[in-house]
Amino acid sequence: MSSSVEKAKKLAAQQAVADHFSRSFTYVGIGSGSTIKYVVEAIAHLLKGTSSETIPAPSLNAEAKSINQRRPSLDYGIAFIPTGYQSRQEILENGLTPVLFDQLPDDVTLDVAFDGADEVDDDLNCIKGGGACLFQEKLVAQRARKFVCVADYRKAQPRLLTEWPSIPIEVAPIAAPSVIKALRALGSIEPALRLNPLAKSGPLKTDQDFYIIDAPFGQPLLTKSDMEASGESIGTSVDGKWEVVKLAKAIRNITGVLEVGLFCGYDGIEAEELKEAKGKGQRPVAVYFGLQDGSVMTRVRKGGVPGMKSIA
Repeated sequence: MSSSVEKAKKLAAQQAVADHFSRSFTYVGIGSGSTIKYVVEAIAHLLKGTSSETIPAPSLNAEAKSINQRRPSLDYGIAFIPTGYQSRQEILENGLTPVLFDQLPDDVTLDVAFDGADEVDDDLNCIKGGGACLFQEKLVAQRARKFVCVADYRKAQPRLLTEWPSIPIEVAPIAAPSVIKALRALGSIEPALRLNPLAKSGPLKTDQDFYIIDAPFGQPLLTKSDMEASGESIGTSVDGKWEVVKLAKAIRNITGVLEVGLFCGYDGIEAEELKEAKGKGQRPVAVYFGLQDGSVMTRVRKGGVPGMKSIA
């Protein structure tokens, strides 16, 4: 990876953390991918010098309490919720305390979740799953008041599937052949099981022991804004064009699919405002792109983000 790309990621992470992290938080989601190391480093840097004795520890369920009795008290009073092995290691290496998603009390909402993306469109819809952690990433995003995305300039595109070639889909191994057949019926071009880097090891397995199918489609995905501008109301596969939310729902309806790497629809703020959408927010409220010239470009949801420290 070039030094300019890594520098861009670091700058975006630092700005996102400066705008959306607070020492008063008690639960913070930490995603997966190459950008997240810079997010965790930025958080740890901000917390240096903060005394954990003055900050109340977050509540945990019985299992989590038992685990944390065998390790130091929760650093800085904040529980960091990882989306996979890599993000858990990043949390530990920076002196912070990871708490597994299934150890959270039922009534807890994460203050914020930081994560990366493989591609982001103008409406802040994302493709995620290049690192095969999409199911846990979506669990964490939907549990957060706001999901903040951090990426480099290569990930900023007007529409999804502009540069990123396919949609990652997590599936039950036994259902993989039937899911591939169903994806073809939806218009996917040569959907395929993702293999381990060492091909003789067979299909790549996720943390859930599921497979990943990468499903290309022929054209970039339409956005809600596209549909509103054109007066169209269907957004299904007409002339090979799908609207992103419609396609996500169609794939989710295939038997054997655990989760789809399209993070679209409601964001956390909308989900909190709408009773029928509670717990369904998965689109970021803001996306930070580190640029080649050393600046950071920000895309923010319509209506803004309450509490955001800088103005995009």
